[in-house]
Amino acid sequence: NKPEWYLTQVLMWIGNHSKFLDDKIQPILDKAGSSVNAGLEFSRALVMLILEKLAADIPCLLYDDTLFCHLVDEVLLFERELYSVHGYLSSLPSCMHILSEESCFQRWLTVEKKFALQKMDSMLSSEAAWISQYKDITDVDEMKVPDCAETFMTLLLVITDRYKNLPTASRKLQFLGLQKELVDDFRIRLTQVMKEETRASLGFRYCAILNAVNYIATVLADWADNV
Repeated sequence: NKPEWYLTQVLMWIGNHSKFLDDKIQPILDKAGSSVNAGLEFSRALVMLILEKLAADIPCLLYDDTLFCHLVDEVLLFERELYSVHGYLSSLPSCMHILSEESCFQRWLTVEKKFALQKMDSMLSSEAAWISQYKDITDVDEMKVPDCAETFMTLLLVITDRYKNLPTASRKLQFLGLQKELVDDFRIRLTQVMKEETRASLGFRYCAILNAVNYIATVLADWADNV
């Protein structure tokens, strides 16, 4: 239940050994005419240990949503630091390969959808759902975006950020399929609320729904260039 213990430990080992590997070991390899990068090779070997650990742990966590989600969150944070801080290469083995394996991946998709739907329930039942966060700041709030629409688009953006480093396009497309389902689900929810408001089509909430639709369509159009 604490994968961050060994993930953090590995990041510490990589960071603590980098200077020694660069200053002492790399010159020996260079002198011998080797193409091996000491730092990357050290990191790769430690990541292989993590892959073994994950392969052993994941089957035990698959049906505990809380522990499984925590594991995925920690692995994604680990991967982000591994690449951004320690210069790890995408061509080397990574934890995303383990998360891409069929049983694990399908479970990830399932819990991602479950928690996304729960988030949508809470954002639409919130008292501030149809109020703009920036209603008092005229130059920021040109589109009069209700809070629920902004929160929903942030939800989609977070999901993209979580799956964007998956190693294969087919897996990314499955996540895109989930996002399309969520967009359609949100559309249906907006339609249901709108039907309740048809008697007051110039009312506050009806206008907020139209603003939400306009905002979502605009943002999706902006994302159209994102491969």
